Amino acid sequence: MANWRIDSWRDKPILQQPTYNDKAQLNDVESKLASYPPLVFAEETRQLYKQLGDIAMGHGFLLQGGDCAESFNEFNAPKIRDTFKVILQMAVVLTFAGRCPVTKVARMAGQYAKPRSADLEEINGVALPSYRGDIINSFEFTKEAREPDPTRMLDAYHQSASTLNLLRAFAQGGLADLHQVNRWNMTFLENNPLKDKYQDLAERIEDTLGFMGVIGLNSENTSVLHETSLFTSHEALLLNYEQALTRIDTLTGKPYNCSAHMLWIGERTRQLDHAHVEFFSGINNPIGVKVGPSMGEDELIQLIDALNPNNIPGRLTLITRMGADNLANNLPRLLRRVKAEGRHVVWSSDPMHGNTFKASSGYKTRNFDAILREIKQFFDAHAAEGTHAGGIHLEMTGQHVTECTGGAYKISDDDLAEAYKTQCDPRLNADQVLEMAFLVADYLKNAKV
Repeated sequence: MANWRIDSWRDKPILQQPTYNDKAQLNDVESKLASYPPLVFAEETRQLYKQLGDIAMGHGFLLQGGDCAESFNEFNAPKIRDTFKVILQMAVVLTFAGRCPVTKVARMAGQYAKPRSADLEEINGVALPSYRGDIINSFEFTKEAREPDPTRMLDAYHQSASTLNLLRAFAQGGLADLHQVNRWNMTFLENNPLKDKYQDLAERIEDTLGFMGVIGLNSENTSVLHETSLFTSHEALLLNYEQALTRIDTLTGKPYNCSAHMLWIGERTRQLDHAHVEFFSGINNPIGVKVGPSMGEDELIQLIDALNPNNIPGRLTLITRMGADNLANNLPRLLRRVKAEGRHVVWSSDPMHGNTFKASSGYKTRNFDAILREIKQFFDAHAAEGTHAGGIHLEMTGQHVTECTGGAYKISDDDLAEAYKTQCDPRLNADQVLEMAFLVADYLKNAKV
């Protein structure tokens, strides 16, 4: 930290970055962003830090979810509202079943950059730069669209600001009322093929709210029944953007990345001697790192020490993304080593990325049962090692898309074409997400017994 600067990452090797042809335009955009107001405030970030600190010590659960990659073209109020609603619905089910506070962190208001497997994409013999998210280039397969454009960072900033404004209004303006959220859950159950399996939990929540009303606790006199806290997060991939939105907090004198409350480093950019670890080591936000099956025990401890040298609970979340066929053979060894070394981290499961495959129909997809199987293995591994299963991290949407197979409605490979809308990775739809919440609730309840 003694040698850390806001731009010291520029002295390090870096991966997954676009090549901007107009450097003068890039510098101009970075200067403009640096002059803009912060998107989030340091005190909000510290509130999340504290909640994650409690989770790291075994008290609470992290629910992190949202779009694979936000889209400029699909930026609208109903889409933001629907994802907000389904996050709240999940949180109510998990809170009630687990008897523990659930910290809600959305992959929203900044999730515009995506890592790619290759720098170039080839179609019919034509090779163009890969689509890297709307903050960098456009999805259309044309030379003009795929040219990295730095002005897109300004568009990402303004759309993130608008998204945050609406999320804050929803969280404080009545849409988060617990009575209303549970009514949404009851509506979800009405037509679900597995209604009987989940009905009891939903009705018990309804009875609890009714009892609270009888003794005089209602939305008018009890703010926690009417309002909620929702934090934002994204993968901090494009460091030009992240540096420009990093500010020195006037109260503490420390640097905070003000593009989101929480940022994470992806599996492809977590090299110890590279730019992303360098940048993250100096900001004071709670941060995350994706951990795949190839992670070695020594490497993980070195990474933890680089990003959380003072071992502060809540600073670092390890987001495991191993796949249902790999987790049971790889996560326990990491849990044992981190526990033995006395490192305080939040363990969260990303069951999406390790379970991606191409369906016979040609669509990239994920299977509901494999996702659920990885989550169950995650809970089982923590139970066996005496550690805390601290959260789940889902790519999901409040829309009724058909991108992941399986679930109560038995979406098949042939159904994917009906409403396959993602520009990057497949997402769980609203019904699948809520079904997942009721199933994970059982795991969380058992973990608390």
